[in-house]
Amino acid sequence: MTSIREDFAEILKLVRPGARVLDIGCEDGALLELLTREKQIDGQGLEISPDGVAACLARGLAVVQGDGDRDLDHFPSQAFDYAILSKTLQQMREPRHVLSELLRIAGQAVVSVPNFGHWKVRWALLSRGRMPETGVLPEPWYSTPNIHLCTLRDFVSLCDALDLRIDACAALSEGKPARPIDPRRPIENWRAETALFLLSRKVEGKPAPGQAGLFE
Repeated sequence: MTSIREDFAEILKLVRPGARVLDIGCEDGALLELLTREKQIDGQGLEISPDGVAACLARGLAVVQGDGDRDLDHFPSQAFDYAILSKTLQQMREPRHVLSELLRIAGQAVVSVPNFGHWKVRWALLSRGRMPETGVLPEPWYSTPNIHLCTLRDFVSLCDALDLRIDACAALSEGKPARPIDPRRPIENWRAETALFLLSRKVEGKPAPGQAGLFE
C-alpha cells in the first residue's frame, strides 16, 4: 500500500466491493485497475487522451475516449454507484455542470480538488505577488491545465448551491496521511492542500450517513 497514491488509497476505502464505478479522466487506468483488483468493481473509464485510452486497454480495462466536459450528458441517469473525478474538476470548462452531472449518473461522487486557499498559495501571492507554484500546483500560470481553481470554501459553496450533501471529506498533503476534516471550518481553508470529498444528493428527511472509519 505504500506505493499507492494518497488519494487513490482514500478512494479505495470509500468504494464498496462490487460497485459500478465510472472514473472520469482515468488517465492510464491505475485507479481503475486498483479498484478492480482490491474491490472487484464493475469499472469503466472515460479518458480524452488517446495514449491514456491505449494504456487502459493494455491493462484490460473498459474505457471509452471522451471529454468529461461534453460527454457525461450521454450517460444514463444512475447508471453507476460511484462517479470519480480525481484532481480534474479544476481543468473542466464547466465545473458546475460537470459536478451536477456526476450526481445524476451516479448515486455518489468522489471528487478531489487542489485548495487555492492553502497557506502556501496565500504566502506566495503575498510575498512575491506572483501566481504560486507548489507540489500540488506545479505548473507556471502560462502552461497550467487548471482553468478554474477554487478554495475549499468556494467548493463547499458550490455544493450548497447544487443541493449536494458532503458525506465525508479528507485533507491530503504530500507525504502525510490523509485526515478527516469538516470542510466548513475556516481553519481547514488554510490547512488543506488538497481535499477529497464524498458527495451525494440531498434527500428530504434522510440523515447523512455516518462518517466514522471512512478515512481512518
